[in-house]
Amino acid sequence: MHFETKEDTDSPIAEAFAAVTDFESFERSAIRRGVEVHRNGDGSTAPEDLSWDVVFMFRGSERKMRLEILEYDAPNVVVFSATGSGMTGELRVDLMALSSQRTRMTVRLDLRPKTLAARLLVQSLKLARNKLNRKFRKRVAEFAMLIEERQTQIA
Repeated sequence: MHFETKEDTDSPIAEAFAAVTDFESFERSAIRRGVEVHRNGDGSTAPEDLSWDVVFMFRGSERKMRLEILEYDAPNVVVFSATGSGMTGELRVDLMALSSQRTRMTVRLDLRPKTLAARLLVQSLKLARNKLNRKFRKRVAEFAMLIEERQTQIA
């Protein structure tokens, strides 16, 4: 299953990349939502060597997942890999400078089931594809607005 959207933000590419790779902020946000997060690596670790073990509830079942950084090319791209619960996924965030103060963010999410149970889950998600696409686009747009707000607070 594939999701993709593009958003433009009124911030320099370096600021947008800093927001996309603000891992501590994402960890705190996940913990507030009831997700157990364990980071493997610390501040001295190269970004490519970071990974996270997460445990969360989804559709009444506890799910375990491992997140890893596959590619880290500042300030252009960061790619995350997720494995666990019979499924793999890849989240790719590409940034492109449109001008010195404007950046285009392209976000792609690919989910691939590895077990029969995961295939059934993905099939049920496909039935709600339009609704999920709208939610995905809305979340990315909200994140782009947060990047802009961060930029105005700094300025």
